[in-house]
Amino acid sequence: MMFVRRAIPTEYDTLTAIAHAAKRHWGYPEAWIAQWRDLLTITPTFAEINPVHVAMRDQTIAGFYALLIQGDRAALDHLWVLPEHMGCGAGRRLFMHALETAKAHGAHTLTIESDPHAESFYLHLGARRVGDRDASLDGIPRVLPLLEVSLAQTCPTRSGPSCLP
Repeated sequence: MMFVRRAIPTEYDTLTAIAHAAKRHWGYPEAWIAQWRDLLTITPTFAEINPVHVAMRDQTIAGFYALLIQGDRAALDHLWVLPEHMGCGAGRRLFMHALETAKAHGAHTLTIESDPHAESFYLHLGARRVGDRDASLDGIPRVLPLLEVSLAQTCPTRSGPSCLP
């Protein structure tokens, strides 16, 4: 059984480890992982001011998400799933919960700066690509898809926005 709940302070180091493990899953060089260390770290200060939720599966944290909310816009700042839990519904459950959380905070739009490997996941769940951002590292070209979900829309299927599984 899987459920989503608010993260607690004693879990922040675990969440940071999950973000690192998920990023490594895509085969990025360790030098890049080191450059992303601060971006992949969940600090108490960050979690105090931003919603951070975990997916629990069999008493284990399978993944987590974090939102940045500013007025009627929210940004999905983190959504990471442990590699051994990928493909088991944890990511989908977290994303749907993030949509509902953003709506509950008054957001009308959710933006996502996606890892290229995760773009198809978000598109499948109803996001649309609205642009991209250059994120080249060490002289190697890299582009991050910029995605958006309208939280006001109704979903035509159970897999789209505003449709909890």
